[in-house]
Amino acid sequence: MTPVRRFLCAWLVSLPLAWDSCGVQAAFSQAMDSDFTLNLPAGRKECFYQTMKRDASMEIEYQVLDGAGLDVDFSIFSPSGQLLFNDQRKSDGVHTVETEDGDYMFCFDNTFSTVSDKLVFFELILDNMDTDEDPENWKEYVHGIDTLDMKLEDIMDTINNVKARLSKSVQIQTLLRAFEARDRNIQESNFERVNFWSVVNLVVMVMVSGVQVYLVRSLFEDKKKIRT
Repeated sequence: MTPVRRFLCAWLVSLPLAWDSCGVQAAFSQAMDSDFTLNLPAGRKECFYQTMKRDASMEIEYQVLDGAGLDVDFSIFSPSGQLLFNDQRKSDGVHTVETEDGDYMFCFDNTFSTVSDKLVFFELILDNMDTDEDPENWKEYVHGIDTLDMKLEDIMDTINNVKARLSKSVQIQTLLRAFEARDRNIQESNFERVNFWSVVNLVVMVMVSGVQVYLVRSLFEDKKKIRT
């Protein structure tokens, strides 16, 4: 294998989920990030299940974007059925669980509301959910790396740091979009209220003006009959 080919192999295997010309697939340990938007009807409770491994981490962050009161009940249960977290009528929250093997259940409860539906955004971040493949296996396919005077470990650390920061940026942008959606819903609701009461005040002012004109005109009318 020529030095140029060894360099290309060393670089390609350092890319996440990229097939290289040496027939190796590399994978980085990274967080699994998913976000969802849930329309929770009044008087309903919705539960979700997530299968986790031992010594992993599960982080759930939620926000109520729309609905009267902007609140919801939230709870997390362990695989054994133990209640881990229980939020009562909160508009947002963040919870992190160090997990064990089994299915975790988390629920959004809107049974306390009989009229208003709730629009709920939640983000699920899973850490240390590595597959059975060893990401270090690519090293055995790389030979003569000392001749190139390169440190692949440093390259991988740098790429992992960049990837982690990019993932964090995407997460923050997603949360900011959720905040923006909730603020927009509040502003639209206030806009409708202001328009309604403005119309009501206008109608009242027109009616009062009409009554005042009628009363003033009635004062100057001579209702006595004139005899000739």
